[in-house]
Amino acid sequence: MTTPPPSYQSPLGQRYATPAMLENFADRRRALLWRDLWIALAEGERALGLPISAGQVEALRAARESLDFARVSALEASLRHDVMAHVHHFGEVAGPEAAKIIHLGATSCFVTDNAEQVMIRDGLELVMDRLVAAIEQLARFAADHRALACLAFTHFQPAQLTTVGKRACLWAQDLALDLETIAALQARLPLRGVKGTTGTQASFLNLFAGDHGKVRALDERVCAAMGFPRSIAVSGQTYTRKLDTWVVAALADVCGSAGKLATDLRLLAHKREVDEPFEASQIGSSAMAYKRNPMRSERICGLTRFVHSLASSPRETHANQWFERTLDDSANRRLVITEAFLATDAILNLVVDVTSGLIVHPKVIAANMRDELPFMATENVIMRGTAAGHSRQELHEAVRRASLAAVAGMKEGAANDLLARMRADEALAPFVDAAAIDPQRHVGRAPEQVDEFLAETIAPLLQRHAHRRGRFVAGVKV
Repeated sequence: MTTPPPSYQSPLGQRYATPAMLENFADRRRALLWRDLWIALAEGERALGLPISAGQVEALRAARESLDFARVSALEASLRHDVMAHVHHFGEVAGPEAAKIIHLGATSCFVTDNAEQVMIRDGLELVMDRLVAAIEQLARFAADHRALACLAFTHFQPAQLTTVGKRACLWAQDLALDLETIAALQARLPLRGVKGTTGTQASFLNLFAGDHGKVRALDERVCAAMGFPRSIAVSGQTYTRKLDTWVVAALADVCGSAGKLATDLRLLAHKREVDEPFEASQIGSSAMAYKRNPMRSERICGLTRFVHSLASSPRETHANQWFERTLDDSANRRLVITEAFLATDAILNLVVDVTSGLIVHPKVIAANMRDELPFMATENVIMRGTAAGHSRQELHEAVRRASLAAVAGMKEGAANDLLARMRADEALAPFVDAAAIDPQRHVGRAPEQVDEFLAETIAPLLQRHAHRRGRFVAGVKV
């Protein structure tokens, strides 16, 4: 038996999120990004003429990996400032000469905000990898079941037929829209850049003796070093927290699409038409050994609810930033942004896992259609009768009376006798043929819609993201 950890650990880290997303937001990566920013700043300042030696910059580079979190904690306990604790520790390991030029002209948000934008950008990259994997699998599933007729539902009441493949296209379309949103958002994200204490770049203007061109060039150099084409046009001490509202809202939208898919799968599992994967030794219930609960889909729904609850925090944070900045954003963002990414990652890991092995039960689907097909036939009966010159309203009334009588019998346990009732009706009988309840007569263009959607929407989208193909395979989670 494994020994449990001595203190609380977030289930997102322990049970749900994937190693890649955890690593992206890990404390060590954050600290190393801070050091990368300090190195880029020093290198840019040196290149633009400040009295910084190549040896000082090289010392920073050589010390990048020398990171002792116990020492940082001790320094923070004394200094009561997390960034300055890292500044001091970096100076200790880089040496006294290099320590002199660390953080020159910068404020804490130079490292905190810029590093977070890097992690957000890279987190969105991982989200897109997972979306592509899920969309590819749903596309294959849709193609395989493009013409398999099944009951469609409006208001969760039986409506006209659709196909299993067409329904999968609805799920894939939501995720495809999310992929486009995330890609556009990632392309829009700027770095905070080199902006100074209140965003005026005054400290850097002083360092460069009033040379505005060099201040702008330093900003551009740091952006390039961190892989961003630009910095935000204007800022206070921080980049505008509106950017965080975009990010978490987009993640919440992804989770909403996953939650819709998972909710449908839970309902289909109840009807025994489609099951999520179920391992040979998997236990559905500790008490009811026969049960096959859709536990992955249920977990998707539960985690979706959590991400949706997070989406309001960035808006509140943005609205409550006083003038150029107030610190009540820090603790909230430290929780919300990371947790939103980790939970979204966990959800998409589950979606890829579930969609890789959906199990369809055609015989159950046919059985569930059997009692409803006569109702599906009524629209065609009315259309054929109207085309033959009969009153649409009179035909509709005759169908309504026959349908209500058939339903009344079904509620008493009888079989659906609607076809017999329509054949016994003088006005309806000529339009009720032998193939009236052939499912393929009632799916409309659903199979063709699947083909068109996959060819015209999904294929071009996946081609644009072809470099992501195979980059993510769902991992096993508890």
